[in-house]
Amino acid sequence: MTDGTTDLAPDGYRQIRVRLDRGALHLTLARPEARNAMSLAMIDEIAGVFAAIRDRRDVRVVVLRGEGGNFCAGGDVKDMAGARGAPWQPGEPDPVAATNRRFGTLMIQVDRAPQAVVAVLEGAVLGGGFGLACVADVAIARADASFGLPETGLGFPPAQIAAFLVRRIGLSQARRLAVTGGRFDGRVARELGVVHSVCVDDEGITREVDATLAQIRRCAPGAIAATKHIMAQVGTMDLDAVLDDAAARFAEAVRGPEGTEGTMAFLGKRKPAWAEDGQ
Repeated sequence: MTDGTTDLAPDGYRQIRVRLDRGALHLTLARPEARNAMSLAMIDEIAGVFAAIRDRRDVRVVVLRGEGGNFCAGGDVKDMAGARGAPWQPGEPDPVAATNRRFGTLMIQVDRAPQAVVAVLEGAVLGGGFGLACVADVAIARADASFGLPETGLGFPPAQIAAFLVRRIGLSQARRLAVTGGRFDGRVARELGVVHSVCVDDEGITREVDATLAQIRRCAPGAIAATKHIMAQVGTMDLDAVLDDAAARFAEAVRGPEGTEGTMAFLGKRKPAWAEDGQ
């Protein structure tokens, strides 16, 4: 993989675009005519990218963004209608449930990525797009972005999003949004804790993204991956088990090449190698 190009999909993508720049993989949802609504094909393409980079430390961060001024307007209604019309007999796997669960699998995949994940949220950030915002390590929004959970207004639950929303902003606020189908802008999203920073225009977004990537490039990629893993265990394991695992990962890092390089760079009053070249 080299800057500006990737070897992730030799045949190319139809519904996303990918570009590598100094260790940052820019993954753009590219269905602007549908406000980047996520079809099953798009879900599969995004999942393929995250699977391909999971063990690659040359990719330091993934930047998720939408083409044409919108992040993502949610799931593709045509795919849902197709699943509902598919033949199904009681006792067999429900094609609607299977279709819905595929997005949940993608959410887990993005959430557990060892790389930093940055979401740039503009225009429509609805349904599944809202869900992706909730699993980003850093979420940057335009002030006039439109967030919301339209599912309950359409007659069904935000099934694969709900758990991640609760984890992001807490049960009380998540329930309020679900039962009202509430819409809100980027500033309210920051107040709720969905996003971390808000910009008023494109220039502000560019500056904020550039500053965030510069900060991430100062951090060791292996250390980021280990930290995300430790944090993900909180609430799922006994605290002593979490701390035992964290201690083992700390020792492995201290003895490893990143720990050695970081220590030597500190003593030598220089930047470590990963911060010098940005790769």
